[in-house]
Amino acid sequence: MLRKRVIPCLDVKNGRVVKGVNFENLTDEGDPVELATRYAEEGADEIIYLDISASPEGRGILLDVVRRTASNVFVPLSVAGGVRTTDDMRAVLRAGADKVGINTAAVNNPELINDCATQFGSQCVVVSIDAKWRDDWQSWEVVVNGGRTPTGLDALKWAEEVVERGAGEILLTSIDRDGTKSGFDIALLQAITSLVSVPVIASGGAGTVDHCVEAITDGNAEAVLAASIFHRQEITVGEVQEGLVAAGVAARRESA
Repeated sequence: MLRKRVIPCLDVKNGRVVKGVNFENLTDEGDPVELATRYAEEGADEIIYLDISASPEGRGILLDVVRRTASNVFVPLSVAGGVRTTDDMRAVLRAGADKVGINTAAVNNPELINDCATQFGSQCVVVSIDAKWRDDWQSWEVVVNGGRTPTGLDALKWAEEVVERGAGEILLTSIDRDGTKSGFDIALLQAITSLVSVPVIASGGAGTVDHCVEAITDGNAEAVLAASIFHRQEITVGEVQEGLVAAGVAARRESA
């Protein structure tokens, strides 16, 4: 049985880790390499960097941060933000990332998913989907540019399309829950996981160990992602892993 993963997420802006609520009112949380190293030592199953300002600012990826992290951290590393071409993805992989996430560029050019999967393999391609509820649709809309820009795309249909195009994993963020610590959007998770066959990472809303357990047991996620609760040491990676094990979920537990 594949182990469910617990993944700290480091939102990076101007070379620093930041965190906000609904992608706004950002506060400084520390140096990305130092935090990534700490999480690796705590037993994180994976670490994800999200360069949240690369796409809105139209600039490239912070490759130096990726290189320094890869030389210090020996758990799987995923990197997203600012990847617009297969050359960008190649550069991130060469810098030391194991997987690369695409979001805004995939919406603007869906063929990019096909091209990346063909050149590097689906196992390297993570499509990030930032979803926001729309009352008039009674469904979720895909938003891009750090949650700033609506796309008119239905998140459920988009999830199906990205998998058909070769995405090996989906990082699913509820913009409505992001940073609120009110729990993951279980309905959104259930809707997406029922449609796709690839792993879905739950993101947005983690506040307690129980929230993380629910995302996997009720939302059918393959992994849970959290940021502020880990950065501020309100909950540790190990506590989430132990909570999953206590709930009967196959997960890593350092104390075992």
